[in-house]
Amino acid sequence: MPPRFAYWTILIDQKPTAFRAQDKEELLPTFAQLQRKNPDVVMKWFARGRLWDNPEQAQWALRNMDRAPQNRGRDWRPGGEHKDPRDRFKKRREARAPDAAPSGFRQPPSGDRPAPRSGDRPAPTAHRPPPRKWPEKDRG
Repeated sequence: MPPRFAYWTILIDQKPTAFRAQDKEELLPTFAQLQRKNPDVVMKWFARGRLWDNPEQAQWALRNMDRAPQNRGRDWRPGGEHKDPRDRFKKRREARAPDAAPSGFRQPPSGDRPAPRSGDRPAPTAHRPPPRKWPEKDRG
């Protein structure tokens, strides 16, 4: 029994219809009726996403098709210029001096602390209250 996605179908004006069957004989009465109304009616075998004249033709194509994968290089990209889209970011890194800091990074001041400006208040010292002692419960 062929798989369910392989079947005979009737085409009217080269367009698919809902008439489908595993066996060609099941569709012959419908095919004859449709031929009376429309001269451009054909019956084709559908398998692997394509229409074939008969199942043998589909099997022959499956056996004899070149199924070897394409040899593509490491730099191959589909469509367009075949360039790695990440290359534009790599160029920026290479153009920057190797000892330069990344953007958004501040260099620490050369001294321990900057000299206080006049009018600046001294930094507040952190004052914490002593920890509160809770009375211990009677352990009976």
